[in-house]
Amino acid sequence: MVDKSHTELASLKTDVLEMGYLARDMLDRSLEALESRDVALAGSIEEDKKRISDQDHEIEQKCLRLIALYQPMAKDLRTIAASMKVITNLYRIGRYGKDIAIVVPDLADAPHVGNLVSIPHMGDLVGGMVTDALVAFEREDLAAIHDIVEREEAVDALRYSIFRECLTYMMEDPKNITRCTNYVMIARYLERCGDHACKIAEKVHYMVTGERIEIR
Repeated sequence: MVDKSHTELASLKTDVLEMGYLARDMLDRSLEALESRDVALAGSIEEDKKRISDQDHEIEQKCLRLIALYQPMAKDLRTIAASMKVITNLYRIGRYGKDIAIVVPDLADAPHVGNLVSIPHMGDLVGGMVTDALVAFEREDLAAIHDIVEREEAVDALRYSIFRECLTYMMEDPKNITRCTNYVMIARYLERCGDHACKIAEKVHYMVTGERIEIR
């Protein structure tokens, strides 16, 4: 019975990771579509919305079934509890990817202002945070997220830097207002994705150590 429960727990972690890398891919492709103004690529992300929603529901049901069947204790129970929280954050990251993709058609008719300001760099930072949080979850090793607080602070700083730069462009030419307003909104989406990566890191820390921390 113990071997069977551990096999199913390993399967649960595999499912969470699959959902995680889908969420990361949705975010990556949305930013690629934004940078290249590729409307077709942006449209393809819409197709993943139902898939990630289904994964969220199916993994939650699997977690509840494992608790009911095996009444896990200690680290096994923490792993299940962490998984239920992690998938909520992953779903949000995927949805923010979709939200960025929705904006792409409105920005595709003209070159980007200010070479898309610092959004690509911000996206790289956030994507790295998400990936490392997933690596820590998979390996149960906190080394991958040891500096996530510093990275979260860098992402926050970039959001305000992008706002200030966009404000300058809008003051220089009112024609930039709509485009730069979208940039500011996208930077906010990326900041929220970074926050979700930190929440995942919190749950991984709890899963591994049994100690609760708050990363803000």
